[in-house]
Amino acid sequence: MKRENRSHILIRFGVIIVAIFIFAAMVVYHALDNTVLSAHHWNALAMKELSRVDTIPPERGEIHAADGSILATNLCYYDVRIDFRSEKFMEKAYRAAVDSLADSLAKHFPIRKRDEWRKRLMTPVLIVEKNKRPRAFKLLGNITDTQYQLLRTFPFFNIKNRNRNGLRRDPVMRRVNPYGSMAQRSIGRVGIDSVTGQRHGVSGLERALDSLLYGTPGLAKKIPLTKDIVNWTDVPPVDGYNIRTTIDINMQDIVENSLNEILTTCDAEWGVAVLMEVSTGNIKAISNLEKSKYRPEYIEGMNRAVLGFEPGSVVKTLSMMIAVEDGIVTNVNQVITTGSGFAYAGGRPITDSHSCPSMPIREVIERSSNIGMAKIITSRYGDNPGAFYSRLKRLGFLDPMHTGISGERTPRIDSVANNRGGRISLSRMCYGYATEIPPLYTLSIYNAIANDGVYVRPRLVEQLSSPTTGVDSILPISYMGNGRACSPRTAAIMRDMLTQVVWGEHGTGRMLRNDKVRIAGKTGTCYMVAKGGGYDTGRKRLAFCGFFPAEKPKYSCIVLTCAPKRNLMGAASTSGNVLKAIALKMYSRGMLDNHSDFRADAPANPGVPTLFAASPDKIAKVRDGFAMAHVKQHHAPSTKGDALPGVVGCSLREAINRLESAGAEVTFSGSGFVAAQSLPAGSTPARGARVHLTLRQ
Repeated sequence: MKRENRSHILIRFGVIIVAIFIFAAMVVYHALDNTVLSAHHWNALAMKELSRVDTIPPERGEIHAADGSILATNLCYYDVRIDFRSEKFMEKAYRAAVDSLADSLAKHFPIRKRDEWRKRLMTPVLIVEKNKRPRAFKLLGNITDTQYQLLRTFPFFNIKNRNRNGLRRDPVMRRVNPYGSMAQRSIGRVGIDSVTGQRHGVSGLERALDSLLYGTPGLAKKIPLTKDIVNWTDVPPVDGYNIRTTIDINMQDIVENSLNEILTTCDAEWGVAVLMEVSTGNIKAISNLEKSKYRPEYIEGMNRAVLGFEPGSVVKTLSMMIAVEDGIVTNVNQVITTGSGFAYAGGRPITDSHSCPSMPIREVIERSSNIGMAKIITSRYGDNPGAFYSRLKRLGFLDPMHTGISGERTPRIDSVANNRGGRISLSRMCYGYATEIPPLYTLSIYNAIANDGVYVRPRLVEQLSSPTTGVDSILPISYMGNGRACSPRTAAIMRDMLTQVVWGEHGTGRMLRNDKVRIAGKTGTCYMVAKGGGYDTGRKRLAFCGFFPAEKPKYSCIVLTCAPKRNLMGAASTSGNVLKAIALKMYSRGMLDNHSDFRADAPANPGVPTLFAASPDKIAKVRDGFAMAHVKQHHAPSTKGDALPGVVGCSLREAINRLESAGAEVTFSGSGFVAAQSLPAGSTPARGARVHLTLRQ
């Protein structure tokens, strides 16, 4: 028996030893294979991995307002996922916690109801085969770190070991606009390139300045460490520039609200408003609102400030400025015949909405006379219509502005031929038809007139800041053309004409008068082109362009209102009222170098104010004037030496201050002034004695 057991044991030992030898032989073989026989294969794979270079995306630059407020920045959000095949996933605990977990999710993340959350949570674990359950089941998307930490307190998710609850989070960088839709079209948005997977600007400033905002990507290569091959930054990324715009948040708010109020009142299709600082060309506010297709409200829409439209009568200011500057008009008091129509070069007669037999040239802008403007321009350029185009080109009016706004277009003004058709076209384009001019270009001319003829280039960007080097680059003010639209003399004449549009006897903008801000500008009405061709007289585009205060212009502004349907139907009552509201709101906030409150007019050293004189006669007059039954006179308390001061007639604060300075403790009852004190004035109580004060109104 013992021999049989021994033989069995020896056999087992033999089997184990053979197995060990076989295992050892396999280890030796594979070691030899990896290091000698197949070394070239593994070396090739290692070199391929080590030679791989990954791109490190840079941090996209921020967009700031003029005061440094952030208009666009990057924030890290998270996509939360569950790995149902994690090594130690606690399925039983998960199933037990599903109901309470659904309750918590429905309460704090109400994108789904409780039953919907429960169904979603149970779907992955209902798959019988565990190896088919999802490893990255998306639970929530785009949540903040605070929300994630809240999620970690929910049942089951509060298990500290994430291998047991399977909870994972993936960081997602998002571009955020803290001010919401404010100037959203001008700021723009970013998107992921479908080819490169990189985040680039797709509209607005984000697109126009993408090369500056995006920065320079870095490079990372693989290096072998003891336990792993990891990324090693070979070339660090260079973060994008932070861009400071000219936008003023307060003015932007005023412009958007003023535009929205009028659009809502007149039920227009869309509207655009641009506010610019006269001396610098800085665009302080820009708003593009259009009617929402889904809700009864206006939302940020297409940036029409840089798109071309037939401008209507607001372009007459440009034509008149050229006429005065070039000597076509030498005497603004000269009377020209206008009549009821002007069939220039045999074309369709030009008419005025408010015709009169004749008018002085200075009233052509005030009355918005198409006939008067056409007669003035054709008197010089009728024999050579193409010269008018050349004059606009020399002015710099057709040059690109490079404002930094994506989608910017230059004016479309054709160089017409020297024939009958060209002369007819000239007679139309000089008062706003047969051309396409972006509102920003029209505004630039009015701004030049307000700026004494200096033709500054509108701009939306004034500074670039590198977060990597800390170097700031301030962009200088630049100019259109040769820097001048006209002479100071011409600018003064034009300012007077534009002021008369609002304040003159025949002005088309008379309804914009007010006693706070003197406005100057020009109305403009233009019929819109119908789909089948020709003009649709039932749909108008209404404009007002001007500046304020008229006597010392500080800001220029243009407003367009498209196709109003009710209440307000004129250029002055729609677009003009927007500009007026902007000017008055800015005045009320003291933005026009005005004093909006009494503090600004206070004397430098006001001293101590005297409310009432102590003379009995004057007190009696006050009593009689206000029908006062009696007047309480409060006398200043007096003290002698170290005695307790008298505080009857004092305010509570003054009484406590005096008594505590004398070493007494104070209690009080009532309200108002001190009417009585428990210890008489002049007494010398022990230090720390308590004095009770009785207060009455």
